[in-house]
Amino acid sequence: MLTGMLDRERLPPLAALAGVTLLAWIYLVLFSSRVMPMDMDAMGMAMAPAPWTVAEALSMFLMWAVMMVGMMLPSAAPMILLYDELGKKARAEGHGFAGAGWFAGGYLLAWTGFAALATAAEFFLERAALISVKGLAATPVLASIPFLAFALYQFTPFKQTCLAQCRGPLAFIQRHGGFRARPAGALGLGLRHGLYCIGCCWAVMALLFAFGVMNLIWVAALALFVLAEKLLPWGVWIGRISGLAGLVAGLVLLLR
Repeated sequence: MLTGMLDRERLPPLAALAGVTLLAWIYLVLFSSRVMPMDMDAMGMAMAPAPWTVAEALSMFLMWAVMMVGMMLPSAAPMILLYDELGKKARAEGHGFAGAGWFAGGYLLAWTGFAALATAAEFFLERAALISVKGLAATPVLASIPFLAFALYQFTPFKQTCLAQCRGPLAFIQRHGGFRARPAGALGLGLRHGLYCIGCCWAVMALLFAFGVMNLIWVAALALFVLAEKLLPWGVWIGRISGLAGLVAGLVLLLR
């Protein structure tokens, strides 16, 4: 009975998280359908990349920000649900407690900052002709770099530290001073959690420059990988095996 009650209480925040994630993916699908192969002229010849306008830069930043929501929000769901559950209990006992939306907002704020950096990276890489206007590495050798970086990073202590922060919601809260009752505190705690997730997953996002930034099949595949690495009991081993796979892929591309 208690389990069923808890499940029913979790339905509204779960529905909210699912709805926001779905909207993010709908936007990405619509955005990708509008993107034309502008790197080819009417004769099918490659064109030099044109400087971005302010509107184009803002559009790409929005695309990256929405992509981070669609990719990362599902993996943060256990933490957000835990915060929401405690908040409901505290408010039922007459204590003021910030809503889980503040925590989620801090988390997404961190990834919005990452989206700004990714947009800048895409701009400079495109201007240097290292990637196409579709965000795809220009040569196999260049494509090998994100794979090799990912492979090596998967085995670093810093990666494992960040992954541990993401895999244990309650442990994360305990390590960082407990839940925050005030909105500013909840926002800051969510921001800190988001920064740990960036530390865990930035190399995964870098693979988009090998697969193509707007290749939604690979975007979805990488989102599922992040979800599995963070939430499944054997997620640590998934990360290590993927590191070996990335090393093989990178070496194959390099040798080509």
